[in-house]
Amino acid sequence: MFIRLTFFDFQLQHLDEVKKIFNEEVVPVVKAQKGNLGVWLLEPTNAMDQFISLTEWTTEVDAQTYQHSGVYKQLVDLLKDKYSSNPVLRTYNVASRVVAIL
Repeated sequence: MFIRLTFFDFQLQHLDEVKKIFNEEVVPVVKAQKGNLGVWLLEPTNAMDQFISLTEWTTEVDAQTYQHSGVYKQLVDLLKDKYSSNPVLRTYNVASRVVAIL
């Protein structure tokens, strides 16, 4: 598995709108991408910390295909006027995974 994290600093007055756009416009598009296993917007418990968009992919190739298609940039640009600084993308290979058995 492969993880992409995009770190965002949003203007505080736009947080409700950011969450609405993310849930209604970003999530459906990302979920429709080949190899996507999930997409989340992580809201910090400390208002001084950054929001994080987390996407999970079957393979790095699937994530790179998404990146190079231009869809990622289009989605990030949906929120462009709500940033207080430019977002930062970081990528990770999943080195270990624990699955809870209930």
